[in-house]
Amino acid sequence: MMAYGIALFTSLLIVGGALFALIAAIGINRLPDLYTRMHAASKAGTVGSGLLLIAVGLHAGDLATFSRAVAGFFFFILTAPVSAHLLAKAAHQVGYRLSPVSVCDELKSDELKRKASKVKA
Repeated sequence: MMAYGIALFTSLLIVGGALFALIAAIGINRLPDLYTRMHAASKAGTVGSGLLLIAVGLHAGDLATFSRAVAGFFFFILTAPVSAHLLAKAAHQVGYRLSPVSVCDELKSDELKRKASKVKA
């Protein structure tokens, strides 16, 4: 009975991870600019990959494998959004423009403030 419950929970994790990966893939294809695509890939892709990693660790049935999967999950959760943020910031500094659909560019206003403070000094 316990093995059935673990198998059911593992299959739910796999389906959930696959759905998040599908949402990330749809977001990459449908969203208008680099920044929103990167957001979809980093958020939904991270959750989807994390759920799949936990499912693999749980399915293995070994404590050492499960602990490695959990450690990998936390490492992925901590690093993927940070790296996406840094890539988006670098893309903005190089000059990639936002989509006309985007409402405001907060990084542009920060750059204008920095330039104004340098001129005053």
